[in-house]
Amino acid sequence: MAPSFKVMSLTEAAAARIKGIMADAERPIAGLRVGVKNGGCAGMSYTMEYAEERKAGEDMIEDKGVRVFIDPKAVLFLLGTEMDFQTTKLASQFVFNNPNQTSACGCGESVAITPADPNALTAAHA
Repeated sequence: MAPSFKVMSLTEAAAARIKGIMADAERPIAGLRVGVKNGGCAGMSYTMEYAEERKAGEDMIEDKGVRVFIDPKAVLFLLGTEMDFQTTKLASQFVFNNPNQTSACGCGESVAITPADPNALTAAHA
C-alpha cells in the first residue's frame, strides 16, 4: 500500500478558525471543501464552502482535528499549499501559501496558479 500524502496542510490558526466556524454552523458539517475556480483579474480564485459529506473522487485531509475535502479538479493547483488564517488591523481572512502560485492581483482576491507536475503526485505515492 502506497503511503498517503497531504495535498495541503493547515496552520494552527486556520484549524482553530475552521473549528469555530463549524461549531457555529446551523447544520451538521463534516468539514470544509476547498477548490479553485476560473475568474478574477489574475485568472483563478480559491473557493471554500461547508461540506456536509465527502463527494466521490474528492481527496480528504485531516489536519489538526479538521477535515478538508479537496475538489479533484483542484488537486494539482493546491499540491503543497498551506492554509493559514491571518488577522490584521483591516481584515481577518484565510490565506493560501501556495508554491504553485505565480502571481496575484492587487486586491488579493484572485491568483495565477500553474498546476503542479502530475509526476509529483506519482512520486508522492511511491
